[in-house]
Amino acid sequence: MSEQVRIIVVNWNGRAFLEDCLQSLWRQTYRSASVTLVDNSSTDGSLEFVSSRFPEVQVIALKENLGFAGANNCVLRDLATPYVALLNNDAVADPHWLESLVEALKQTKEAGFAASKMLYYDRPEVIDRCGDGYTRAGAGLLRGRGEPTGHYSRREWIFGACAGAALYRTSMLKDIGFFNGDFFLLYEDVDLSFRAQLKGYKCLYVPEALVYHRGSGSLVHDSPLSVYYGHRNLEWVYIQNMPARLIPRTILPHIIYNIAALCYFVTHGRGIDYLRAKKDALKGLKRALIKRRQIQDGRTADDSYIWGLLDRTALMHRLRDRRGINPSCSMQGQK
Repeated sequence: MSEQVRIIVVNWNGRAFLEDCLQSLWRQTYRSASVTLVDNSSTDGSLEFVSSRFPEVQVIALKENLGFAGANNCVLRDLATPYVALLNNDAVADPHWLESLVEALKQTKEAGFAASKMLYYDRPEVIDRCGDGYTRAGAGLLRGRGEPTGHYSRREWIFGACAGAALYRTSMLKDIGFFNGDFFLLYEDVDLSFRAQLKGYKCLYVPEALVYHRGSGSLVHDSPLSVYYGHRNLEWVYIQNMPARLIPRTILPHIIYNIAALCYFVTHGRGIDYLRAKKDALKGLKRALIKRRQIQDGRTADDSYIWGLLDRTALMHRLRDRRGINPSCSMQGQK
């Protein structure tokens, strides 16, 4: 059987995580796959380690850090396999992870991509996330974060997949476009999920596809980088993808969310990073509006379908999550 899946692992100074990550891919029950590691100009010996320890892994060594979006796009542009899987370098995949995702997409023709069930590596009894949601306030949502592992146990249609552990049909990506390189990191997968839904590609959550996520590394929760990129890119996702007729129903919650986020970050010493994010989001408004026209001109999904995908999660619940009542996640390998 010809190769069916290309697996991409993006790495940036993740040498300490690569042994477990790549070993877990070597142990996959689904064998018609190859692994490509894209390295974002690491300085910790990652390249030397992979070359000596995992010679079967194709390595693309970038001379500069292109972020998560740009690094993945280096491989996505030349894909020849029917499917592509993405896995964070600080994640460990269950042996049946890839097989579960591939079989789910083969059985469900209307699904363009599939999301995994991600658990905390050091606390596998707790959910990291079960795919992505998107709220009516125009913000991403980590489905199931902090809940017991036994929850979210059924396959279901959801808004989108976390690109830290997901499977995509190559045909879908070539139709809707790859990651938006302007994002660099954070929210690039939310943007891709939104674009996919607008063009009629559904996302299937596959609870059997288990991944154990360490969730600690180079991009710390509420660090200056995560605040900046998260809240700059949040605006671009909303501007580019929200259907015009849904803007009057979402703009007030979006403004309230931003005001609440500003208050939160000011009181936690990140107000300058937050304001810089919004300033730079406005600087990129013209480019975002050009992309909006392209996206909206190609959409096929109606407004009622998109509205039904949006989550009504309360603002106070989100603020409690940020204060640490639920475990937070940081993003190694820039995802």
